[in-house]
Amino acid sequence: MGTTASQTTGAYKPSYGTFYDLKAKDIDGVEKSMADYKGKVLMVINVASACGKTDREYKYLTGLYDKFHSQGFEILAFPCNQFMYQESGTCTKIKTFIQKYNVQFPMFDKINVNGNETHPIYTWLKQSFPGRVTWNFSGKFLIDHNGIPRARSNDNFEEIDHLIQKLIDEKNQASTTG
Repeated sequence: MGTTASQTTGAYKPSYGTFYDLKAKDIDGVEKSMADYKGKVLMVINVASACGKTDREYKYLTGLYDKFHSQGFEILAFPCNQFMYQESGTCTKIKTFIQKYNVQFPMFDKINVNGNETHPIYTWLKQSFPGRVTWNFSGKFLIDHNGIPRARSNDNFEEIDHLIQKLIDEKNQASTTG
């Protein structure tokens, strides 16, 4: 199910473009530009409704969102059914399911995070941090306020919190010096 360590040194190259060059459909099927999130620190994560980790992860994600959102942090959640079919419901069912966690962060349409039909967002992320996404909730990618992928992490919540705070501090420092 993946490691708990984070990769914080990716192989990002400017030729990859930024996250803001990408698009995805939201959970209602409306195409959204990732440029809408320009200037924010982002976590992109694959989610599932019927995983053994679902309850723990959604509680963690909503707490993380509550803690950091006002500081310019956003979670972009992408349901994925590639791991033991644990996100087999429709987007309507997913929207109903996440209400019990009071999810306020953006949810997107179901996508593939691996294989021939990998969504372009995950293809782009894995250019800098190669390797398959190994399970539900294990594709946690952190993107800085400039749209550059900075870390790929799995289950070490304390480490993720620290990395998010570091990226927010960098964003704040850039806004006061720039």
